[in-house]
Order: sequence, then C-alpha cells, then structure tokens
Amino acid sequence: MAISAQSRARGALVGLAIGDALGMPTQYMPRALVSARYGILERFEPAPDDNPISRGMPAGRVTDDTDQAVILGKLLVEGKGYVDPRRFADELLAWETRMIAAGSADLLGPSTRKALTLIAEGMPTDETGRTGATNGAAMRVAPVGIVFPARPVEALVDAVFQSGHVTHNTTIGLAGASAVAAAVSAAVDGATIDEALQAAVEGARQGAKRGFYFAGGDIAARIGWAIELVRGKSEAEALDLIYDIVGTGVATQEAVPAAMAIISLAPDDPWRICRLSASLGGDCDTVAAIAGAVAGACHGVEAFPAPVTAALESANPDLDLIGLADRLLALRGRASILPPVAKGTSSA
Repeated sequence: MAISAQSRARGALVGLAIGDALGMPTQYMPRALVSARYGILERFEPAPDDNPISRGMPAGRVTDDTDQAVILGKLLVEGKGYVDPRRFADELLAWETRMIAAGSADLLGPSTRKALTLIAEGMPTDETGRTGATNGAAMRVAPVGIVFPARPVEALVDAVFQSGHVTHNTTIGLAGASAVAAAVSAAVDGATIDEALQAAVEGARQGAKRGFYFAGGDIAARIGWAIELVRGKSEAEALDLIYDIVGTGVATQEAVPAAMAIISLAPDDPWRICRLSASLGGDCDTVAAIAGAVAGACHGVEAFPAPVTAALESANPDLDLIGLADRLLALRGRASILPPVAKGTSSA
C-alpha cells in the first residue's frame, strides 16, 4: 500500500520525538553503562537519578531536540516558509527560560547559546552563527524538509540556511542540517530508505558550500563512510563501531553520520532504528531524533507501534505533532524563504 505524503510528514515529526524521548534517559551516558543497564531499549524509560541532564524527567518526555523542532516548525508556518532570525532567537531564549523555571538542566546547546549571547551584544544575525558547528541545526531541521521540496536541492539548502544561520552558519553545521532536511524531504516525496540516504549525501555536499568555513571532516564523505563501516555487521558490532569510531558526540560530523549509519542497520523498521540509536550512549537523544525523523518520513507514522505513539502523546500532551506536520505539509511547494509582504504595502 502506498504511503501518503501526509503520513510521511507526520512520521518525520513523530519519529523525531520518539527517538528523542527514547534517548532522554540515556543521553550523555557512556555506552558501556547504557548497555549494562538497558541493553537495547524496549520502551520509554524515566530518567535515572545518576543522569545529571535529564534526571527527574518521566518516561516518554521529549527534550530540546523536539522542542526546538516544534519552535522552528511553528515559525515556518507563521512566516509561510520564512523564519525571522531575531524572532527565532527570542523564541529559543524564552524556551530556555521556561526550562530553567521548571528546574531542567536540559538547556540550549553550545552553538545556540553562543549565538544568542552575540545577538544580545548587538552582533548582526548573519554573523552570530559563524562558529556554530555542533548538531543543533541538524536535530531540529526536519520541519524544513517537510515544507520545502527535495528538488532542486540548492533551493532546499537555501531554506536550511535561511532558517538556521542565526545559530549555525558554518560549512559543517549547514552540511549536517542540509543532509537531514534533504533525507526527510526526499522521503516525503516517496523515497525509500536507500534513496533518502543518498539524498542526505547530496544535501550535505550542497550544504557544505554555505556558511563560514569551519575545519572538520566532510559530512557527505563521513555519511558514506559510516554506512559502509557497518555494512554486513551484526547489530552489536555495528553499534560498537559507531560509538567508538564514528562517534556520538555533539559534533555534527559525528552525530549526523552516526544517525545515517544506524538507519542503514534496520531499514525496514523505524521503531528499531529509534531503539538502536537511543541505546548508543553519548548524545544519543539527538542521534535518535535525527534517525527517527528520517526513518519515520520514509515509512509513515503508522509504521510506529500504536502503543508507542500513544505513550508519546500522553507524556507530551501539548506537542500536537500531527497538527503541526499537517500545517507544514500544506505549505509544501508554495512556501518562500523571503519575508511575507505586509498587508497594505506594495512590491512595486
């Protein structure tokens, strides 16, 4: 049975949130500890007391990965494809303020925090992200892939840049975000897992042409290398290789290739992709969010077990991922990265 674009768009956001929530209790824990305590995660788990970032969070609760994707998605809808960089910065700061008030230690990442500090100091938003090379743009970019078509890829990368440059305006940060957006967008158009992974490589190549130069491994090359590294390996061996060699840290050149390699391990099962990703250790909530978004877009929201999506909704009743996905999809093919013309003004 054909999978509708609506199901694929919904699957992207729901898959992102499922991966994120699965990885919430295991984030920034070493792989040996995750493996000993959980093995391969079977369900949403509450955060353990010895996780200083997420302790106190109940099972199924999402983290900043999903929250920032929702913020970006709402701004895309509001601007009909355009994201005002100052407004985005203000929304991210307001989110962090709410997290601090709630006693959360899961706050803004290093690239985003630095960019917002520079904005407060008066730096123009086209320069504030010039050192942003961590995975923050990649983790939240799935809504861009829902709104903007995969072809031409240059136009999609323009949208990735416009929506993310305020915090991640580097060759590496934009390459990683473009890889994820291209994979999600191709999937919304009907791509298979293999085709989506190919789109990720192409998106990374184009994304690396944008932004301020930042030294580091080439994202496109590392995606292809990571997939080949685990080809034909058992799951256990593959997870060890990804953790030990590819890396699962906050660096974009680790997290994005790691996510794509995990996707290649279980191409027919997006739920298992999320479970494997969240069981890695390191920045595994982000790796799982990226992998879940791409796999969910390829297979559609119905591919996730109904009890899992129900538990996610119960733990996060205010997210409305389905409604947001539908609103984003309604813009596909007619969105613009230019600011909307205000009523009563003329373009003449």
